[in-house]
Amino acid sequence: MIADRARFRHAKKLERLAGFRLPELAFSGTMLETLSSRLDYDALDFAVREQILAFFNDFLRCDCKDSPLCGCPEKKFAKKVIELRENGLDHRQIAAFMLDEYGIEMFPTDILSFLEESVHVLEAISDVARLQGRGELAKKTDEHIQLIER
Repeated sequence: MIADRARFRHAKKLERLAGFRLPELAFSGTMLETLSSRLDYDALDFAVREQILAFFNDFLRCDCKDSPLCGCPEKKFAKKVIELRENGLDHRQIAAFMLDEYGIEMFPTDILSFLEESVHVLEAISDVARLQGRGELAKKTDEHIQLIER
């Protein structure tokens, strides 16, 4: 999944703030639990604080009992990448957006691979939907495929 490739650029700053070693991976369990705990975000500089708060608001807010380890953050992140692509950004622009907005570093090639994988999954969903007579679902998946492939 694409969330497994996301790394916080400012992981060392978060590590110092937390007072213990943190992995760079943005969606590792330790990082998610740390971000959800009561850290003093005011100790961070403004830009980093804004990126962390944007990450928290966009990916970590859910009502699941097991939050933040429920899987919702990773799903929301994957959805965000696909939405950015459907809105016309290419894989390089998506990587730049993630870095600017959330302080998340990703290789553009990882994003491209994820998007290609997503198209294959959508094609399979479309084929099965057609076989089961669910034309509306097939049509919607085809629309998403076109938006991703353009």
